[in-house]
Formats: sequence, structure tokens, C-alpha cells
Amino acid sequence: MAKKSNRDGKAPTQRMLRVGEQFRRILSEVLQRGDVHDPELNRMSITVGEVRMSPDLSIATAFILPLGGQGKEEALAAMRRNRYEIRHLVVKGGTMKFAPELRFEIDGTFDQMDATRALLAEDHVRQDIDD
Repeated sequence: MAKKSNRDGKAPTQRMLRVGEQFRRILSEVLQRGDVHDPELNRMSITVGEVRMSPDLSIATAFILPLGGQGKEEALAAMRRNRYEIRHLVVKGGTMKFAPELRFEIDGTFDQMDATRALLAEDHVRQDIDD
């Protein structure tokens, strides 16, 4: 019987986490150095919050956010437009045998933190916390 390729909501494996973190570090270095031949992308300062790998390590989804949160769509479009060059540079800088397909999404972590902070600052929630 064949293994399921879908993890059905299970936590990522140690290998997925390790490769994702390695991919994130190298991607951040490539963007910081300005190795990509796109002047629009090089003038943006982009934060790579996380890279999630698929279970078979064939797809890497990078969660990005421009510094200050301004110009999210422009940054996302620039990253997607240059994904093949970025993929080449990241794999060249690492120790991976195969180059995973690279996808980009906007990182919503900071928005979630702001929403949580606002929720905890509400009076009726504060009252429960302080008791």
C-alpha cells in the first residue's frame, strides 16, 4: 500500500523544519546582498519570516513582508516575478540536491500579533487577566 502524500494537518517533521530554516536563512542572505538582477526588488527591504516545506520537500512556501509593511503587493509581485532566479541562487548557496518549487505568500504573523495585543488590551479581557 502506498504512503499518503498528504500529512492531513499533522505537525511538520524535523527534516521539513531543518530544510525550511536553511532555505529561509539563505533566502534572507540573497535578498540582503541584492544578488537578484531586479532593481525594483533590490531597493526593497524584505523580511523572510518563515519557509514551510512540503512533506516531500518539493515545494517551499516563503512567507515574506516588506519592512514597515508598506507595498506588500508590489513586493509579492516582484518576488514572484523573479522566483526562478531566486530559486537558483538559494539552491546554489545551500547543500540541497534538488531545487524545490518556490512560492511566496504575505506573512500575516505581525497582523495576528497586533490583533492579539488589541484583544488583550480590551477592558473585559483585562479584567479577567488581572484577577
